[in-house]
Amino acid sequence: MNLAMNATGLIPAPHRAYELLDGAHYLLDAETLLHAGPGTESTARWLRATVGAATGLPLPPGEDHDNGVLLRISPEIERELGPEGYRITADGHAIRIEGGGPAGVFWGAQTFRQLLGPDAFRRAPVVTREEWAVPCGVIEDAPRFGWRGLMLDVARHFMPKGDVLAYVDLLAAHKLNVLHLHLTDDQGWRIEIRRYPRLTEVGAWRERTKFGHRASPLWDERPHGGYYTQDDIREIVAYAAERHITVVPEIDIPGHSQAAIAAYPELGNADAVDTASLGVWTTWGVNPNVLSPADTTLRFYENVLEEVLELFPGGFVHLGGDECPKEQWRASPAAQARIRELGLADEDELQNWFLGHFGRWLAERGRRLIGWDEILEGSTASALGADLAEGAAVSSWRGYAGGIAAARAGHDVVMCPKQQVYFDSRQAAGDDEPVPIGYVRTLEDVFRFEPVPPELTGAEAERVLGAQANVWTEVTEDRRRVDYQTFPRLAAFAEAVWSTLPPPPERDFTGFQERMAAHYARLDALGVDYRPPGGPRPWQRRPAPKGMVGSLGRPIDGSPPIV
Repeated sequence: MNLAMNATGLIPAPHRAYELLDGAHYLLDAETLLHAGPGTESTARWLRATVGAATGLPLPPGEDHDNGVLLRISPEIERELGPEGYRITADGHAIRIEGGGPAGVFWGAQTFRQLLGPDAFRRAPVVTREEWAVPCGVIEDAPRFGWRGLMLDVARHFMPKGDVLAYVDLLAAHKLNVLHLHLTDDQGWRIEIRRYPRLTEVGAWRERTKFGHRASPLWDERPHGGYYTQDDIREIVAYAAERHITVVPEIDIPGHSQAAIAAYPELGNADAVDTASLGVWTTWGVNPNVLSPADTTLRFYENVLEEVLELFPGGFVHLGGDECPKEQWRASPAAQARIRELGLADEDELQNWFLGHFGRWLAERGRRLIGWDEILEGSTASALGADLAEGAAVSSWRGYAGGIAAARAGHDVVMCPKQQVYFDSRQAAGDDEPVPIGYVRTLEDVFRFEPVPPELTGAEAERVLGAQANVWTEVTEDRRRVDYQTFPRLAAFAEAVWSTLPPPPERDFTGFQERMAAHYARLDALGVDYRPPGGPRPWQRRPAPKGMVGSLGRPIDGSPPIV
């Protein structure tokens, strides 16, 4: 019997699932053993710490011939489904969770947890239950993309370490495997760099904060800030690695850098602006204060990145590269001299040179640059993005066009178009929605997101590593607001990047909604302050101040919905 998995509400939907025996279950109890084959020990630890804590079952160690829960890496599954693929077989004797690699076993364990019901997502038992039932059947599954990510903007509003760790668990629960941390911006520097202590002593704190979007007349007069020590970063990275999640750091250059310039004024264009008077920026938008293209600036950021590379072992380092105004470079005699010295045509080529320097610097150390799609611009060669270092990748945020251009130019791409997967945008057009910016993008809109543009050929489409959703935090000031903006849309996004779905609009949103009925209960158990299907709860409502305008420049109160 084929299963649509609506009864168990698996999110994301598995590739294939069917019942062995209609209505039959495997029962777990206090005697159930847990055997961890070679390479699966971390998943066994995770199961005892989560499922064991929620159910009250000890899950003592067993042998591979015992009944119980058996974890195993299978070369056969690796050949058939890849290293992140898995197969769960539940019959009357055991539950076998087999993966193509350690990550595959872990994703299978996440599905196993969902099969146990929402109470398996709590931190302690809420009912006395001697047995826990898992439906007998077989599930085979593997991800569509290798990059399934979420970006958290911890620079605009700082997110304490405990909240970041909670989001690592939420990513894992949705089989997402990349956490992109936006660590630096005009409004704050969030990572300790021991060689340059003023980056956090000064750059991590701002005097006050614009309340709402940049057109708002309101201010929160409380100082805001915070940063992660290097040990905090090591903890986050290790915690994520146990859950097969890679943490990608973003150090924004050459724009979005006023917090760094406030700490070290010599980093700015001091011959064009009084950099010594600059503080950490308190409002939002595109900032004119950008880094100087001097050799001393390059050395400074090389030193910063040396410490960053020690903390983040993943292959990619994100260097931003977006929204860099050129006015100060045009006004700076030193920047103009640099352009002439390098034989560049203009300031666009200067930005390309700046990022190209760090792309090559990273490549020499075995790492890969990734940046927003502006890094394709300003090439001194005829081919778009030809000056980028070998292996450089593009985060396509201004729509699909940057990703299409990058793939055609031979660069890998992560699709994150703002029109589809920017979660700071509203989930509905109602007056009760929190401070509205950007587009209205509903749960169904995100469910129908397609990361691979149809314009790409088969070979070009292989350049699409995957996709990520981005949570910018200008108007999202704390964990509850991040939860509201992110959920339940992250569940729909996870489905789009994990499951092999028909192309939009043929995707079965009705079936997804039916499965979400079970998933909302899991989010409740996890304590996620998501947006309910019927609209915001009373404490989640926060209409825009009267007269405020959205990011598209249209009035909010009394106007048609932003599209």
